[in-house]
Amino acid sequence: MARIRPRLAVWKFASCDGCQLSLLDCEDELLEIAGEIEIAHFLEATRATVEGPYDLSLVEGSVTTAHDAARIQEVRKQSRFLITIGACATAGGIQALRNFADVREYAAIVYARLDYIQTLATSTAIADHVKVDFELRGCPISTRQLVETISAFLAGRKPQTPPHSVCVECKIAGNLCVMVGHGTPCLGPVTHAGCGALCPSYNRGCYGCYGPMETPNAPSLSAWLGKLGMDEDALKRVYRTFNANADAFREESERHDR
Repeated sequence: MARIRPRLAVWKFASCDGCQLSLLDCEDELLEIAGEIEIAHFLEATRATVEGPYDLSLVEGSVTTAHDAARIQEVRKQSRFLITIGACATAGGIQALRNFADVREYAAIVYARLDYIQTLATSTAIADHVKVDFELRGCPISTRQLVETISAFLAGRKPQTPPHSVCVECKIAGNLCVMVGHGTPCLGPVTHAGCGALCPSYNRGCYGCYGPMETPNAPSLSAWLGKLGMDEDALKRVYRTFNANADAFREESERHDR
């Protein structure tokens, strides 16, 4: 008798597809995963699909249209477990910059006719609309953390992803602190680990790709960034990138926008 494998579905909302590509980039690990899970819906990889329900859904992208706000409800109904992957799905993504402005004004700059544009005034995380069982951060996500998350699901345990900051990863890598050693502005002290301190390893400041760590102290970091020469406008902009709508980053950017 054939073994029944759990069904995996991968869904795309407003995003660049980079986090879905991270799954394809797993290569050898993906082959092992495919042996344990039936990939039932993954349009980035194949047009062949199997109807739900699904045991595990990975959702990439934010909700930016009324259609997607309704569609995520259907995805949730069909999914036993739902995991959001990437900055768009967990914090609204770079497109959440619209949340700080008039989206119609933005659209008018890009499109000749607005009567064809149907979009919401904000870009929001999946968790703002449905229950999410786990959030995997990053822009894009770490393939290592993705494999760990899927493996944890198969083993019936919680994924082990570090809640600490990029600073810890710098220490593990033996990096000289770019802020202390070079006077380079860096978001590492308030950013969730996961990238392996990629940018600081090349003497660049962290850009906050993985969003706020578990207990960030952004006001304290901003005070130090100010001493390194960043003015109020620069401080506002540094928090408004991939995770602009994440609570800690949004609140800190708004503090410098008054």
